[in-house]
Amino acid sequence: MADTFNYRIDHHGSLVRPAALTAARAAGDPEALREAELKAVEEAVALQRRLRSTVVTDGDFPREDFRGAVLDTVTGFRRTDEVGPDGLVRWIAESLPEADGPLLADRAGRLTELTVIAPKVSLPSPAYLAATTFHPGLGVPSARALGEALAEIVQAEIVLLVAGGVRLIQLNNPLLLGQLSTDPADPGGLSFEDALAVDALAVRLDERPEGVRIGVAPGWAAPAEVDLVRAEKLYGAVPADRWILPLDRGSRAELDLMRALPDDRDVCLGVVDATVPELEDIDTVMARIDAVGEFKDLEDAAVSPSRGFADVATRPLLAAEDQRRKLVLVETVARYCWGNEF
Repeated sequence: MADTFNYRIDHHGSLVRPAALTAARAAGDPEALREAELKAVEEAVALQRRLRSTVVTDGDFPREDFRGAVLDTVTGFRRTDEVGPDGLVRWIAESLPEADGPLLADRAGRLTELTVIAPKVSLPSPAYLAATTFHPGLGVPSARALGEALAEIVQAEIVLLVAGGVRLIQLNNPLLLGQLSTDPADPGGLSFEDALAVDALAVRLDERPEGVRIGVAPGWAAPAEVDLVRAEKLYGAVPADRWILPLDRGSRAELDLMRALPDDRDVCLGVVDATVPELEDIDTVMARIDAVGEFKDLEDAAVSPSRGFADVATRPLLAAEDQRRKLVLVETVARYCWGNEF
């Protein structure tokens, strides 16, 4: 799949919110918040262009957390005051969801007007949402049915996004890597097999215009040991073009995740740790990438941080300046790998 559309300097989509945007949201004035969001997105686009990123996102600035693109815009879900084991506010599905118009396509359209760089949008995977919001006896027949309804909504949104000029779409399912362990984690409300079937529905696209990539981020850290059969099942069941996989530890499990990846899929390597401010040693990073290059064509690869910097708006993982330094390092790594061929 080697071509000119690998978007080699990538990031997961969420960025640290600027102080002015955080203050505007706390103030509760909708018009002031809208103006603050527009300005913050414009500044974020300018930052990404200065950092030579090959993709541009809105930083997830209009959303409370990475799930908001769906949970904030469709019917059938209730936000609670509880916090789940992952630290996220718990939402509960009370009926099968319906979408009343686009989820992000309108905002993404404005993003395309701000830049000539490939616009990127990140969405929560329908399998992840179904696994974490389904509760028996609340009007939803099953977690699988919930996932399939969400998949139809997400797939329709992907079609709208592509038609509007978005060229890279990433689905985030933080639960999947735990399911690839030789001692699999609890899948939540949705079995591993059902999760694969649901996410497969979401990423299907009958026609992919030139340069379009549909990617999946199956989690932020590799398990201690990878079950290669389950990993191959994941990649075989979900027809994503691009897999965003961790490579910030240099572990055998990280390499096993990439060994199992079919040759016809792109890979984005999460080469810097988005959770600590200290910069990685460039030689160490390059040695890890070289190890992947022994069995994977790096012409089909890209590099990024290991995860988003602020998947939850109020819980940024780094300060804004540390985020900038990490993104600069990703750009440096890309130039070490591919020179100026972006």
